[in-house]
Amino acid sequence: MTLTTIKVSPEVRDLLKEQAAAEHRTLGEHLRYLASLADKQKRFERLRAEIDATPAKDLASYRQETAWWESAQDA
Repeated sequence: MTLTTIKVSPEVRDLLKEQAAAEHRTLGEHLRYLASLADKQKRFERLRAEIDATPAKDLASYRQETAWWESAQDA
């Protein structure tokens, strides 16, 4: 594996190291985790936007079908 250096302020470096240590991760693992969180947040933002753009009729149909499936599971 090739390693690289990134430039951050000492305050950011210390904060990241502290966070990583609290989660029993290396700094590299913690940065990877933070990057994956950012990706997940972007996916949820897109999903929210798509849900918001869904016509009310389609949302009502979805909710009706979901309620039916949930009641079928309870039976």
